[in-house]
Amino acid sequence: MAFVVALFSYDQELATFCREVLAEAFGPESTLVSRAVGRVETGDDVCVWDFVAGESLIPRDLNLVDPTKHLFLVHREHLPALQSHLDTADLNVLLKPVTRVTLRAFLSGAARRREEKPNADRTATLRVERDEMLQVLIQANLKLQEYDQQRNRFLARSLHDFRSPLTAIGGYCGLLLEEDVGPLTTEQTQILQRMQHSARRLSRLSDSMFQLSIPRDVEPRPKLERANIRESIDEALCDVTLFLEDKRILVNVDVEPSEDLLFEPSQIQQALCNLLDNACRFTPRDGTIDVKGYPFFWERRTGQATTIERSIDRRSRQTKASNSFRVDIRDSGPGIPESDVEAIFEEFSSYSGALLSKTGQTCSGGC
Repeated sequence: MAFVVALFSYDQELATFCREVLAEAFGPESTLVSRAVGRVETGDDVCVWDFVAGESLIPRDLNLVDPTKHLFLVHREHLPALQSHLDTADLNVLLKPVTRVTLRAFLSGAARRREEKPNADRTATLRVERDEMLQVLIQANLKLQEYDQQRNRFLARSLHDFRSPLTAIGGYCGLLLEEDVGPLTTEQTQILQRMQHSARRLSRLSDSMFQLSIPRDVEPRPKLERANIRESIDEALCDVTLFLEDKRILVNVDVEPSEDLLFEPSQIQQALCNLLDNACRFTPRDGTIDVKGYPFFWERRTGQATTIERSIDRRSRQTKASNSFRVDIRDSGPGIPESDVEAIFEEFSSYSGALLSKTGQTCSGGC
């Protein structure tokens, strides 16, 4: 049986977005009907109302006997107007901009409720309790959405303000390095270069966090470009120069030519910085870090790495050619016991010596 969703909106982009989410959740067994007139048909399983203050798209006498059938999309500042328009606060509300996850979750729940068969043994008391619990969940869901939007806005504003002084620091370092305000000694030049690299690293981190704080209706895509992985490795090594010199760590770099690689340099460089920073912390004084880069064969079907000599891509033809580029970072630290290898990849877990603890580190230890 087809699952019919009626969308009441003038926004064509919203209609396209809802149609995509509906297809992802239910496939061909779903239908989205766009209407600009607030009239509910008997065949509508779910009604999605796009509320815009000042528009009379939603009739004031809308039948809300079954509130789970109606979903209202509204900007946070227009929520009081919607509640006043329908003279009730007990509404299923998704705050704009609506994400794919939340819309899909609501539609999936509505579909499950439609498939439930009525139970003649249910008592009136259970029905009342169920309805009360539903209203509590509706209000809790709305509060969580409001909190999430407030948090994202605060984070976005904070990161935006944080980037400005970093840009200024980087600019001043560049000005001093050009020696426009006077000559520098060799030691002063090295210190300014390290400050400039550190400012750039913080700028990249703040940019990444800023992008995560912005609500998106579409999945982000990497900005791929042709780049040289050796240049990214050199930049990452510059960012950890202070750690290397302080602990007198020797770094051996052996990277094969890679001019034809497609990747996002900023993201790869950040990942390399994280790995090298981790290696520096767990490498003993006068230790070594080996960085090796080379072409590699990756079995795409299983997501597992295999050796080039024994690998065969059976989907198209038999071949031993590499299809990826691998970077290995190995340090002379104590390493991680095999029993703890899987656990360190859990969120907020880290390994320090013989102790596995919950901290802010995603993964740490000698590699």
